[in-house]
Amino acid sequence: MATFLYKLGRLAFRRRHFVALIWVALLTLAGVGAASAPAAGTTSFSIPGTEAQKAFDLLEQRFPGASADGATGRMVFKAPEGQKMTDADNKATVAKTVKELGDGSEVVSVTDPFTTNAVSQDGTVAYTSVKYTLPGMELSESTKDALEAAGDDARATGLTVDVGGDALQAASEPAMMGEIIGIAIAAVVLVITLGSLVAAGLPLLTAIIGVGIAGATITALANALDLGDTTSTLALMIGLAVGIDYALFIVSRYRSELADGRDREEAAGRATGTAGSAVVFAGLTVVIALAGLAVVNVPMLTKMGLAASGTVVVAVLIALTLIPAMLGYAGRKVTPAGQKKSKQKSKQKKGEQLAEDKSDSQGDASGMPARPNLGTRWARFVIRRPIAVLMFGVVGLGTIALPVTQLELGLPDDSSQPTSTTQRRAYDLLSDGFGPGFNGPLMIVVDATDSDDPQAAAGEVTDGIKGLKDVVTVTPPAFNKAGDTATITVIPDSKPSSTQTEGLVHAIRDQSADVKAETGATVLVTGTTAMNIDFSQKLNDALIPYLGLVVGLAFLLLILVFRSILVPLKAALGFLLSVLAALGAVVAVFQWGWLSGLIGIEETGPIMSMVPIFMVGVVFGLAMDYEVFLVTRMREAYVHGESPTDAIATGFKHSAVVVAAAAVIMMAVFGGFISSSESMIKLFGFGLAIAVFFDAFVVRMAIVPAVLALLGDKAWWLPKWLDRALPNVDVEGEGLRSLDDDNRPKDEDRELVRV
Repeated sequence: MATFLYKLGRLAFRRRHFVALIWVALLTLAGVGAASAPAAGTTSFSIPGTEAQKAFDLLEQRFPGASADGATGRMVFKAPEGQKMTDADNKATVAKTVKELGDGSEVVSVTDPFTTNAVSQDGTVAYTSVKYTLPGMELSESTKDALEAAGDDARATGLTVDVGGDALQAASEPAMMGEIIGIAIAAVVLVITLGSLVAAGLPLLTAIIGVGIAGATITALANALDLGDTTSTLALMIGLAVGIDYALFIVSRYRSELADGRDREEAAGRATGTAGSAVVFAGLTVVIALAGLAVVNVPMLTKMGLAASGTVVVAVLIALTLIPAMLGYAGRKVTPAGQKKSKQKSKQKKGEQLAEDKSDSQGDASGMPARPNLGTRWARFVIRRPIAVLMFGVVGLGTIALPVTQLELGLPDDSSQPTSTTQRRAYDLLSDGFGPGFNGPLMIVVDATDSDDPQAAAGEVTDGIKGLKDVVTVTPPAFNKAGDTATITVIPDSKPSSTQTEGLVHAIRDQSADVKAETGATVLVTGTTAMNIDFSQKLNDALIPYLGLVVGLAFLLLILVFRSILVPLKAALGFLLSVLAALGAVVAVFQWGWLSGLIGIEETGPIMSMVPIFMVGVVFGLAMDYEVFLVTRMREAYVHGESPTDAIATGFKHSAVVVAAAAVIMMAVFGGFISSSESMIKLFGFGLAIAVFFDAFVVRMAIVPAVLALLGDKAWWLPKWLDRALPNVDVEGEGLRSLDDDNRPKDEDRELVRV
């Protein structure tokens, strides 16, 4: 691997014009594709294999023309104090509003609250439902304006009027300011770490090119593959972070090779061969973790994972090819590590000549030993007190993880909107007027095709549901034209996200077996609330198999990289600490409301169902990034003859500052998305930023060296039979030591590419 990447790096350095032209062409091609592609519509949401999805699919077959794809607007009216909606003036206002709402070309139907019994028992609240032909994201602005104008006209008469549903749904605003601040922080960290504006600019430039190509490609394919805004935003978030980090590691290693006296082409080749090998395997772990989301069998989650993993692949390829090419363009503007750049005047030559003074790593000009850097000093501190550091890290993260035991999952609805929005106010009005369960009705589908008496079967289902607790209203069965399928609407007594409503769903499903045996009819429960319950359950059931697949594959990959059993095991256990602590912090902030005001959270509530499993995938991949980058240098020192403790110090000497800088950059990039107006993006930004902090600075910087110090030589033990069976991928660059004085492979090694 190292030899192959060494050759690739030197080739890219020499043929930099050709390499740069290829990437510019790819960026242009992706941009043209994105500009010419049709606009993406509203993404579909499905949960294959669940009862709620089966019922939804059955409704589309048996009730053609009544698809749920069209947007729904629910206009809620509340009478002034001392009045009722049944008063003549208020009824006239509602009638006028209903007529206005029905005039739009994209309107399918509008209900009259006084003929559909949509008035609260105390008569103070009423609502009308508007059904549209198109999803909310595709409705024309004139249709949305007409809906708002009708509400304004009714409000002018003294009524309280608010609009819920998805008819006024708008695309989320990108967190532009947050992203700019995050990139600015990343730029400052790069300048401090790499010592020059040019060196710092390379990772930023290549990362932006990478996410530009990936983002434009996702946009071009969005309509064809049914990709939503969240998919592209998450891909951008992850691609930008890893793109900067991967480039940073190669540029940093390049400067170290220059400091060892190698010429620039040779340094670019060796940096690509060594740090590039770590980039490849780190990228592979991220891709495995993200692509592995497909095992959950939720199409939306699968698309998000594949889009993000594709962005990571682009970031890896750019780091291995475009970075060496850009280093060729930069020339002497990228200085060796630890050296100062000075200008000297020369009478014999025109202009100014840059002279690079190589520092002596063994001491300064006075002969005194050089002071160890911060990474070395920290490593020695941990080596002296491994048990104390280990206990502090484990207990600290364990304490932060405690809130995860109270994790509540759910899908966002209007109750999660800020109280300043009309959607949230409409939700509250309906809850006050009709009960907390009114916003989460259950749709019961009775498939009576195998029943001798469909009417009697549907009636028996209705009577059975009425006998259950936590039920407020059960509507009469409504049959399709064929008379073989009926729908029944059930209004629970509790709010949609409550455990009581979940229990009611399970109770109805428990009765279905008896109904099937007695009447031959099949009973299915669907609706938004049931979908939410099934979705959360499906993700919970998939979490353990997903962890087993992803951690298992990455464990095997890390055995191949480190040629050890205990080091990969320690890496996996450290990851579990990181992700549990991060989820604990998410629960404390987004569910309990701790410090929520600092990041602009107006409403707390259940955590979005897909967050835990998606965070597990992303955090695992990023955690293995730091493990590979940091421990690879330790492994390199150990196999070259250093003692286990000296190898830890050497690894920290060369990698700790760069890993810390990479973590700060990732935190800045992810943290920039906290300012997003989209609650899911805000949550992911916070969760990933805090997870990177825990993993990089607590697990990798403290727990990992403490465990390695306690294990000693045992950390690098591998059964001899397994050592012989595993291929040698040479991540440490051992094969590069066979290079001759001409800085080229020897004859016997020229054709050797070990992968």
